This record gives sequence, C-alpha cells and structure tokens, in this order.
Amino acid sequence: MKVKAAVSFWLICILVSLLIGLASSLFLQSLDWVTKQRIQNDNWLYLLPLAGLLIGYVYHRWGQTITKGNNLLLDEFHVPQGGIPFKMSVFIFGSTLLTHLVGGSAGREGTAVQMGGAIAHPFKHFLTANSYPAKFLIVIGISAGFAAVFGTPWAATIFALEVIWVGKSWYKYLLPSLVSAFVAHYSCCFLGSNHTEYSKPILPAISFTTFLWIIPAAIGFGLIARLFTSCVHWVQTLFKKQVGYPPLRPAIGGLIILMFALAFNLKTYLGLGIPSILDSFEYAQGYEVWLLKLGLTALTLGCGFKGGEVTPLFFIGATLGSALSLWLPLPVSFLAAIGFVAVFAGAANTPISCAVMGMELFGIEMGIYILLCSIIAYYFSGKQGIYSSQKLLIPKIELPLKWNRNNQN
Repeated sequence: MKVKAAVSFWLICILVSLLIGLASSLFLQSLDWVTKQRIQNDNWLYLLPLAGLLIGYVYHRWGQTITKGNNLLLDEFHVPQGGIPFKMSVFIFGSTLLTHLVGGSAGREGTAVQMGGAIAHPFKHFLTANSYPAKFLIVIGISAGFAAVFGTPWAATIFALEVIWVGKSWYKYLLPSLVSAFVAHYSCCFLGSNHTEYSKPILPAISFTTFLWIIPAAIGFGLIARLFTSCVHWVQTLFKKQVGYPPLRPAIGGLIILMFALAFNLKTYLGLGIPSILDSFEYAQGYEVWLLKLGLTALTLGCGFKGGEVTPLFFIGATLGSALSLWLPLPVSFLAAIGFVAVFAGAANTPISCAVMGMELFGIEMGIYILLCSIIAYYFSGKQGIYSSQKLLIPKIELPLKWNRNNQN
C-alpha cells in the first residue's frame, strides 16, 4: 500500500510539473510577444489608465479571494483554509500580460509562482487520499513555476522551501521540490522558451582588499532592498487610504505612470527592463537609473497592477552595482552581478537560494562572493520582505538599527 501511494505521489508530482512547465512556456512566449508590441508601438502606453481600471475591476468583481497573490500560497501552506482557486492562474496570466503590454513596470516571477500553485492545488485530493498532505503541492507549484520562468532549477528547489519558512529547513519537501523544478524547467525549454543569458563577470583577485570593498556594497544592497519593500507597502497603504473604490487605484496609478513616462522619457524603465540589465554588465550606469526603476515598480505594483517583483529587483540591483563601479575599484560586471542577486536576496529574505541562482547564472566561481553579499544584504534588509505572509522564525540582527531587546519577533 505504501509503495502504491509513493508511486502515485511521484506520478502526480511529475504530471503537475509538466503542466506548470507548459503553462510557463506559454506565458514566457506571450510575454515576449506583448513586450515587442509595446516597444514597436508607443501608443500602447496611453492605455495604462484603462488597463489599470480593467484589471482592478476584474479582481474586484471576480477575484477578491485571490488578490493576495503569492501570499495566498504561503498562507495556505501555513494555515489551510479556502484553498487556491484555479482561476488564479487565468487571472494572473492575463493581467500580467496586460500590465506589460501597456508599459507597467513589473516582473514575471509572481505570475509563474501563482500559476504553479493554482495548477498544482486541484490535485490535492489525489495526495490526501494517499496520506500525503496537500502542502507538498504548494511547494511543487512554487518550485516548478520559479524554475520554468528563470531557468534556474537548483535555485528554485531551495527558493520554494526558503520563501515559506525563513530559518527552518523542511527536508521532507526537498526531493519533490528538486524533481518538480527540473521537470518544469526542461519541459519549458522543450517548447522553445528562451531564458536571458548573462555574460560571465570579470572576477577580481581573491584578497582582503577585495572583500573590504564588497562588504559596504553588500550593506548598500540590503538597505536598497529594504527601501524597495517599504516603498511598495507605502504605496499600497496610500492608495487604499485615499482611493475607496479598488478598480480606480490601478487606473489612477496608471495615469501617474503615463504622465511621468511621457514627461521625463522613462520608456526604457517600463516592463521588465532586460536590455538595461544587460547594459549594466557592460558599462557603468547612472545613479538615477536604479532609483527611477524602484519608484516606477513600487507605483505599478502598489497601485494594483499585476506581475512580479523579482525582475525589477534584478534591474535595481544590477544597475546599482554597475553605478558603484564609479567609486569602488572592482569590475563593473562583477558589481552588477552581485547586486543583481543581493538586492533580491534581501527583499525576498532568501539568501541561500539567491546565492545558488547567482552561481547558476554567472558561474560557480562567483559563489563565494555572491553568498557573502546575499547573507549581508539579508541581514540589512529589515524584517519585512516583499512576501508579507513569510514566516520569520529566526529574528535578524538588524545592525543598522538600535537593537530592541523587548521586541525580538
């Protein structure tokens, strides 16, 4: 009986991962298409307010149970309640594409993870019938979605576990997370979906001086991650307080984004911003580049548009690191690479998976630098990450602030 249950579990794991890989491939190819449409025709930008109104109305009218996005998956893992409706995958798929079509500054990780969770969760009855908890499917959905959209299955394996509990290892979920990540990744690639390839950074010599320069850079990456999280939450709070009717929030936000984009020619900061990320590895960026992207992304996501935070965090980290090369005696590509990973590590509270991602993208020889920066950025990024439902089991030592011994949770 146990053998039959185990076989059934692994068949479901592989099937679900294949489905998520196929869905992610469709999403990535659709995202490439809408991005090209926006770049070729600037008139799409003028539809920002209308697109925001449409997204806001659809979620207000039919999607109030799924508005929490990634946090719904985390909540359902910790305290199962209403489940994860399959419609979440449809809603987030369409709303993310619309956000990018009209020029919203957003990412794609949130979409893939939500699609993964929503596709996996309907199979919970097959698992529970074989004495496996439905929580496995949430881990499988997160891991498969993350791996498929970024092409980093090893990082996705750890991310799915690290993002749920900060400071706790769930070894029983490790192998299903690993299998689902690789199955989804290769099924996505099989359908012709391409992932961004980054040039290998120039490595500085391993020395005390090198690490002496890296440490303040890593602290800066952590503080910027903290700033990003605070800005997104502040914009969300502001719009909820000032705009009572939810569909109007992204409509007003879209109008503000449109006005800024036209007035200050900020079109290169809209969408994913992959070209700017790639440029940051080649030559030093201006200090305003990462700040403008941060502001536009906080406004886009805070007012109610859909997408993810991760690719914008890559943009912010890479361009900030690139700008620091004007002051630090380290190669521009090297600083861009560690910033790319460290800002995300701090904002998501996932330093280990981010370090693994950095090694997958930039080479294993970057490991010692990226791991150090990710951990330092994590400690300096504050308690609140981009996922508010994340459980922080081990308090951070918040060195930039005065330690409050009366509040250690």
